[in-house]
Amino acid sequence: MKSISNILGEAKIKILRLFIFNPTASFTPKQVSNRAKENSATTNKELRLMEKGGLIKRRAKGYSLDTTYPYLPALEDFLVDVTPITFQEIAKRVYRLGHIRLLLAAGLFLHDRDARLDLLVVGDRISQAKLRSVVASIEAELGKELRYAVFETPDFQYRMSIYDKLIKDIFESHHEKIINKLGIQ
Repeated sequence: MKSISNILGEAKIKILRLFIFNPTASFTPKQVSNRAKENSATTNKELRLMEKGGLIKRRAKGYSLDTTYPYLPALEDFLVDVTPITFQEIAKRVYRLGHIRLLLAAGLFLHDRDARLDLLVVGDRISQAKLRSVVASIEAELGKELRYAVFETPDFQYRMSIYDKLIKDIFESHHEKIINKLGIQ
């Protein structure tokens, strides 16, 4: 992301991601500023530029993506391809939360909008408060709320043994094992 941020600007990338990955949502400038973790002056400048360029429209309740923007699919693919956070960075952040046994990436990270989850975390003594904080920081960088699930190791193993639908769906869809101390194939 650093090279893309240097070219386009970090604020612009974060705000683009926010609108493109939340196509049906409407955001006030304050919400955009909070979600992108940018100051209001920078946010307002970027919103004006994006509105002038036709990417977003001003609505009664804020701004929303113009889904008829002609370059939207290409822009979305580009933003997914230049994900600002690597799997190694995700692993580094999540690993500190407890004894992590399995970490899977799917969905948003792999261009799969239909996936049920973006992240699956399995481990022991996982701090839920710290996990929420880590997820929030990743969401700010990506510009989209993550769909994630967290399981203690025994609960996950039980769910695997009974062929739980969520677990089955995750493993049958495209995913990437970032940490795999459970030896799952």
